[in-house]
Amino acid sequence: MPTGWRYIAQRATGGRDTDSEPILDWEVPFALSSNPKRDLSGPGAMAGTIEPEYARMIGDDGKPILQEWGTKMYLEIDGAIRWGGLVTKTAYDGPKATIQCEGFTAYPHGIPYESYMISGKLITPKDPFAGKDKNNDGWVDGKKGKQRVPPPPKPYGGPRIDVYDAFRSIWGHLQSRPYGNVGLQVDQHDLGQYLGAADGSDPWELAWWNHPDCGQTLDTLTRDTPFDWIESHTWEGSGNTIAHRLTLGRPRLGRKRSDLRFADGENIAALAKPEGMGDEYANEIIVLGKGEGQKMKKAQVYRYDGRLRRVATVADKTLASDSALRTRGTQELAGRTQALQIPAIQIIDHPNARFGSWSLGDDIRVQVHVPWVGDVDVWHRIISDEISADGLCTLTLKRSDAFNY
Repeated sequence: MPTGWRYIAQRATGGRDTDSEPILDWEVPFALSSNPKRDLSGPGAMAGTIEPEYARMIGDDGKPILQEWGTKMYLEIDGAIRWGGLVTKTAYDGPKATIQCEGFTAYPHGIPYESYMISGKLITPKDPFAGKDKNNDGWVDGKKGKQRVPPPPKPYGGPRIDVYDAFRSIWGHLQSRPYGNVGLQVDQHDLGQYLGAADGSDPWELAWWNHPDCGQTLDTLTRDTPFDWIESHTWEGSGNTIAHRLTLGRPRLGRKRSDLRFADGENIAALAKPEGMGDEYANEIIVLGKGEGQKMKKAQVYRYDGRLRRVATVADKTLASDSALRTRGTQELAGRTQALQIPAIQIIDHPNARFGSWSLGDDIRVQVHVPWVGDVDVWHRIISDEISADGLCTLTLKRSDAFNY
């Protein structure tokens, strides 16, 4: 294990008081088989092995220290927590244990939503004159020539829920259930964008009888709005308390990092093969949404750029409003019309950009030489990072201009 690194195990009781979760081992003898990876708007992952069997891998409570969905695992480097998550899968082969971990935000997947939430419900007021014109002559019964029957009240849209409130509500629902509290604190600010149509024509509904999956619903909210989130874990105070936070950001998290430099011959040790879009290229997107046959919702988004027309079709039956279909199409288009990009770079710890100096979502300037192309100087966005025990860090990238939000 590199100097300054240690793996820490904590019991994930899932109780209501996460402060009572004890630290089980401050020095887990963990050997990486897959580098700790953090993802933008994703849980990330880490995997490793323990060999040979250690007697201390059984806790004081008689349970395995590294227990599926029962243990929180952290990587601490020089006193700072650089990765945190849950043990989600274990396997044993003689004296060798294989451990797979995922971030806390993997927890909602596979768990059903057991409540009810609706935004923008169509409300039809009661007609006070209903049944008061039995002979259908247009006059209130008994008041002919004096009082005509007025038109019934018009339906209207009910209260609407902010996207972030819905996101928080699902997390609150998950963590309010017995043994479901992972201690994740979600940002409390609102987005200012609301679910469902204002006039009640397209309400957004999350109902337990439809068996919705909490994780899939959270992913859909993130994708369709869209917005970013980042999971983080930090020491809190002077004790052994670890804070877990989900940071929300719109239009997107991160910032343009003109103060950092990533260049060949300086801090870039290797780069993934540069790539264009190939068969994935499209300059027109057709989005098919809710409905069947001629009543199916449809939107077309295009960005003609001097090349031949290439069309990609996306089907998503959860989309019903024109704005939602166009948003989905614009997102898809942005990712299919980009030029050459560098998918990943491997960097060393260097004054140009010290490890930990960037955040997921940041835009960085990548300056490299590409055979057959020449010098490439393009802004890319960091969508994941992996730190390895050999002193290198891999940044997974996507061209900044591929994002339209």
